[in-house]
Amino acid sequence: MSTRSMRALPRTRAALAIAATAALALTACSGGDDEESDSSSEDDGASEDSGDESDSEAPSDEATSDDSSSDDSADAGEWPRTITHDAGETEIPAQPERIVSTSITLTGTLLAIDAPVVASAATTAGPLTDDNGFFSQWSDVAAEDGVEVAYPNLELDLDAVDSYAPDLIIVSSVGADAAVDAYDQLSEIAPTIVLDYGSSSWEDIAAELGEATGLEDAATGVVEEFDQYVEDAAEQITLPDGPVTSLTYTGADGGNVFTENSAQASILTGLGFEYQAGPEDIASGVRSDVTQYTAENLPAAIDGAQVAFVIAGGDDNAAEMAADPLLANTAAVQNDQVLAVGPTSFRIDYYSGIQFVDAVVADFSE
Repeated sequence: MSTRSMRALPRTRAALAIAATAALALTACSGGDDEESDSSSEDDGASEDSGDESDSEAPSDEATSDDSSSDDSADAGEWPRTITHDAGETEIPAQPERIVSTSITLTGTLLAIDAPVVASAATTAGPLTDDNGFFSQWSDVAAEDGVEVAYPNLELDLDAVDSYAPDLIIVSSVGADAAVDAYDQLSEIAPTIVLDYGSSSWEDIAAELGEATGLEDAATGVVEEFDQYVEDAAEQITLPDGPVTSLTYTGADGGNVFTENSAQASILTGLGFEYQAGPEDIASGVRSDVTQYTAENLPAAIDGAQVAFVIAGGDDNAAEMAADPLLANTAAVQNDQVLAVGPTSFRIDYYSGIQFVDAVVADFSE
């Protein structure tokens, strides 16, 4: 288990269930276009509420070369370097030592790669956060690292950002924590890069942040560590006969089934499950990560799936789905295999991904 991972042991499935009711607000926000969904996924869940461990050594922060990045430097030890991002190009003159994150969603990945975050935006404190408004899946890491609240309630405060004398500012282009409209003002304070976590996996975000911070080794290491965690977990479970699916269930509004391209499906297939996505021909909406269904079409959308993993909800939400008369004849309901994987499972990062895996292992361990 790495030093970094030991800082934030995932909460158990039972503990996560305590906060599940508040997280159900996430599910109704899954519809609409990409930007709408991003602002209503983990971030809306955050404002309402509100998207690891191995036996390996801690990933090194020593900079190394990364030929796959957009970095113009010959290797990761070279500064200054120019980073291409969603708002253009930014030159970073030296390896950052004081980072301010205006995106609570991106802060978790920064902490996972051991980036020197001095302050982060915070959301309104709720069941899925600590008292500071930091997401509970990584709040203990933030506390150990001394990360301060730059400003509360996701309300951008330029003076507060400036007061931390950052040498790098991290911004999201999507979600309730987006601050891209203030890119020019933030860039006057310090070099600023803008990332889109809505269309990128946390692994890709880690690589981009690794490039910008000179922590390529750490970014690579944390992804490898997570992959090993999934691989080890796969050896602990007994797989069902037949495919599984994952969805948010919103009662009379239907549900949203995660696609094969989603982070949720990636984890489940990594654990060895056969994954079943929903058919697009009966969907009311299609995005890269989810297909959306009315209540009437949801039974057909999950037809054949032996297990239905309920994303962003707790046991109460899973029980509500299992009791839905429209879904009574689906295999998952008849098998009593409608299972909650916790409120943090909507937007996957390093920490919430570990919690997702642990919830699945708790249900399918041998």
